[in-house]
Amino acid sequence: MTKDNNNKKDLAVVLVVGKDRSGIVAQISDFLWKEEINIEDISQKIMQDIFVMAMLVDLAGARSDLGVLAPKFDKLGEKIGLSIHIQHHQIFEAMHRV
Repeated sequence: MTKDNNNKKDLAVVLVVGKDRSGIVAQISDFLWKEEINIEDISQKIMQDIFVMAMLVDLAGARSDLGVLAPKFDKLGEKIGLSIHIQHHQIFEAMHRV
């Protein structure tokens, strides 16, 4: 299968940490949907009442670029009592390359 250049992905990593409660995944997913960001992969775990989630998202069709999205994630995190960070996939890979 060949990859069409018009369908090139722009991946980022979203990390979410905070006190566990119901509705976290729904709130984050709703925010991503409204920003037209596609979830490529998701992993979550509850560790002694602490919610931890990592998501790989595609920003290719997003309404805003990463510079605009990062403060929006900060604001959402403050509103719902979670730490939410987004980082471009290339930066994430470069930081963790040995």
